[in-house]
Amino acid sequence: MAGVAVVTGAASGMGAATCEVFLHQGWQVIAIDISSIDARPGLHAVVADVRDRVGIETSLAERIGDLGGRIDAVANVAGIYPPTTLDTYTTEAFDSIFGVNVLGLLNVTAACVAHMPAGSAIVNFASVDAFTVSPGQLLYGASKAAVVMITKSLALELAPRGIRVNGIAPGWVNTPGNAATGRMDQAAAGIPIGRVAEPVEIANWVWLLTGSGHAGFVDGETIVISGADVLR
Repeated sequence: MAGVAVVTGAASGMGAATCEVFLHQGWQVIAIDISSIDARPGLHAVVADVRDRVGIETSLAERIGDLGGRIDAVANVAGIYPPTTLDTYTTEAFDSIFGVNVLGLLNVTAACVAHMPAGSAIVNFASVDAFTVSPGQLLYGASKAAVVMITKSLALELAPRGIRVNGIAPGWVNTPGNAATGRMDQAAAGIPIGRVAEPVEIANWVWLLTGSGHAGFVDGETIVISGADVLR
């Protein structure tokens, strides 16, 4: 039976691809992004900042009622990754990176769980940088390591309610943000399978862990998707 999914970071890249996967499966999608998204059948666009818990709660409440009052899947995709080092980090950079990547995830999850029945699921987007050090990504790597631990903690907290929580940790993916670094070809050359991932390949894992019905005993895990670039 089709359900309702909430997807953050939905305007581009892996977030947009995740929306498309759910739409293809006949689900309704509440697509959240700080940038505007064109609404269309099945896609309910919300312009909101994930760091604003009240704003997220209000926006979701306005739309959930029209969609049966329940949420069956949440994909916390929104994230930012400006480079930082010990020499270049600032308080503002810390607040921004952890605000979106960590606090934003918590805000969206907190706003959704009251509407999630037993059998629903959450997927948090971490990164391979949670497990291996990328030079120049001091705060980003730390924020994604926090996502891995939060995923474990939420899995334990929400298991009695029948809500599963897992994470995925992508490596290099062909997104506009990654393309803008100018390092995609170099990155692909260093990946054992010889290429970067396409956004839909990551989005398909969100579907597998939530709506597919094939991962009902997977809980509290963060799955690395890197083409054997990062092994653990």
